[in-house]
Amino acid sequence: MVEALRAGHPEKFTTLEKAFSHIRRGGRIFISTACAVPGFLIRSLVEYAGANPGFLPEDEIIRAYTLGVSPYIDERLKQNFRYNSFFIGHSIREAVNRGEADYTPVFFSGVPKLFRQRIIEIDVALIQTSLPDPSGMLSLGVSIDIVKAAVENASIVIAQVNSFMPRVHGDTFISVDEVDFIFHHDEPLLEYESGEPDEVSGRIGRFVARIVRDGDTIQVGYGSLPNAIMANLHKKKNLGIHTELLSDGLVELIKSGAINNARKTIDRGKTVATFCMGKKSTYDFLHDNPSISFHTVEYTNNPLIIAGLKNITAINSVLQLDLSGQASAESLGQYNYSGIGGQADFMRGAMLAQGGRSILMLKSTAKNGTVSRIVPAVDAGAGITLNRGDIHYIVTEYGIAYINGKNLRERALSIIAIAHPDFRPWLIEEGKKLGVIEAQATGIPGMKGWYPAHLETRRTTRGGDRLLLRPVRPDDIMILRDFFSKLSDQSIRGRFVKSGKTADDLGELVEVDHISDVIILGVVRREGKEIVLGVGKYSVNDDDHGAGVSLAVLDGYMNRGIGTEIIAYLSLLARREGLSYISAEALIENKPVLHLLDKCGLDTERNLGAGVYEMKAYFGRD
Repeated sequence: MVEALRAGHPEKFTTLEKAFSHIRRGGRIFISTACAVPGFLIRSLVEYAGANPGFLPEDEIIRAYTLGVSPYIDERLKQNFRYNSFFIGHSIREAVNRGEADYTPVFFSGVPKLFRQRIIEIDVALIQTSLPDPSGMLSLGVSIDIVKAAVENASIVIAQVNSFMPRVHGDTFISVDEVDFIFHHDEPLLEYESGEPDEVSGRIGRFVARIVRDGDTIQVGYGSLPNAIMANLHKKKNLGIHTELLSDGLVELIKSGAINNARKTIDRGKTVATFCMGKKSTYDFLHDNPSISFHTVEYTNNPLIIAGLKNITAINSVLQLDLSGQASAESLGQYNYSGIGGQADFMRGAMLAQGGRSILMLKSTAKNGTVSRIVPAVDAGAGITLNRGDIHYIVTEYGIAYINGKNLRERALSIIAIAHPDFRPWLIEEGKKLGVIEAQATGIPGMKGWYPAHLETRRTTRGGDRLLLRPVRPDDIMILRDFFSKLSDQSIRGRFVKSGKTADDLGELVEVDHISDVIILGVVRREGKEIVLGVGKYSVNDDDHGAGVSLAVLDGYMNRGIGTEIIAYLSLLARREGLSYISAEALIENKPVLHLLDKCGLDTERNLGAGVYEMKAYFGRD
C-alpha cells in the first residue's frame, strides 16, 4: 500500500534534509500527542539539529501531552528549541518549573480553536499515521484530539507512516493530499503502564463503583485511581463510554461485557474517545474495530454534547481540595504539576446532563501520610481546575461526600468527614477560624459519637404532634431504653425495624457516625423532658449507593403521621447525600407501612416474597 502511495505521489517521498529545510527560524513545530508521538521523526530532527551547527531556528515545540519522549529539551539543544505544552508530563515538569520550558493553561477542547484563529500558528506538524487504506486515506490512529486540527492548520505536514499504528474508526482519517512529506518507518508505538492500584486506591475504587449505576455512560481518566475504579466495575451492566482517554482498563471492561454502549443517548453502540494510552493489546483491539469511534477533542470534550448524554458519570481526580469544594488538579501552589486538560469540561457537562453526576476522587493524604490533601483553603498560587459548583460527589478512601446543593457549613462538615482521621481535628479548628463551622460545634465529623446539630428540624404531624426531628446522641440511651420497653412484640415484628433491647445494643444505636448510618428521633418535650415517639434509621449498603430504612413508632401514636414525617425526613437526608434509593421491608398484613413510602412522593417498586413486601424508592430516576 505504501508503494502504491509512493507511485501516485512521488513528490511526497523525499529526504529528511529536504523536509526539515522547511522549518523556519522562530516557527512553531507541532508534535502528536502521547503514545502517537512520531518517534522516528523526532529522533531524526534532533540528530539533524545536532549535526548541523548552522541549524538555529529557535523554534517552539508544541505538544498536548509528553510521554517520556522529549529530547528537544536537552541542554545541548537549548538554542534550537523551546518547549511549550498544554499539559505537563513527568519528563518536562522540572524544566517548566525552572522556567526552561513553558506551560499554556487552556481547556483541552479549546486548543483547536487557537489553531484555527492563528492565535497559535503551526508552521510544521510532525504526525504519525496508519498505513493508507485502499482508498488512500490515512488514520491518525490512537491520537485524534488536537492532532487533526493541527494538520488542518499547519503550513507543512510531515507524516511518519507506521504499520504499528491501528486504523481507528470515527473522525480519524486524513487525505494524503493534506500531507506534504511522507516517511515510511515501522516501529512499535509507545506504551503506557499506569501500575497496579495500591490498597488506598482500591478502597477509593470500591466507593466510586458504588455510585456508578447500571446503564451509566462513564468518563474516566488514567492512573492508579481510575484503574482501581475500573477493576470494580466488571459486575455492572450496559455501561457506555464517552471519554477523553481510552485506557487498557476500559478496553478490558468492553471485553468483559460490562460495557456495550446499548443505552447511550448519543453514539449508541459506540465507544467514543479522542486518544488512547495503553498496551499493544489495546492498540490491536482498536484496529479496524467498528464499535470504537474516535473524534476530535472539540466533540468528545464539548460540554453541550456531554450534557446530551443521559446518565453520564464523569470521574476525575485532583491533587488538592478545600473545604468549600474547589480543587486543583494542575498545580500545588505555584508548582506546576499537570494541566487543566479536559476534566472541567466533563464535570460541567455531567452537571448539565439529565441524570448526570460528577465524581471527584483523591487520596486523603500525600507524602506518606504527613500532608493532608484536604485543606482549609487551596494553596496560594494554585490553579483552580474545578470550581465548587461543578461537583456532586467527593470520594476518598474514607468514604463518600455529596456536596451539591449544600451550603458552605454543610460542605465543610461533609468533606471533613472523609478526610484522614489524623487531620480532622485540625480541619475543624481551621473551619471555625474561617467562619464556615460554628464555634460551638463539638465532635469530629464521620466519627462515632459526632452530633450533627445542623440536621435538627421541626415538624407538625397530621395528628397535631409537634415533633423535633433530631439525630441520636450518645446520651440518649435512657430515653431509648424507655421507648423500646413500650413497644409491643407485634409492633416490633410488624414495623420495619431491627430492634434490640439490651444495653449493649442501645450503646451501638446511639454511637453512629451519621454517614454510613443515620438515626433520627422524633421527640416531644413534656414536663421538662424529652419523650421519643418514633425512631427511624437508614444504613448505606456496601454494594451500591442506596440505603435500607427501618422505623418504629410507639403503639399509641400510630396513624398520626409520625412515621410519615420521620421517613420523609430520612428520604430527604438520603437525597441530600446523593443516595440512589432507600429500601424497606414490611409484612404483607401491615397495610399502613405499605403506603408509607408512597406518601413520601417517591417512585416506588414493590416485590413480594415469603409474606414480606420489599419496597424500594428511587431518587431522581430518569
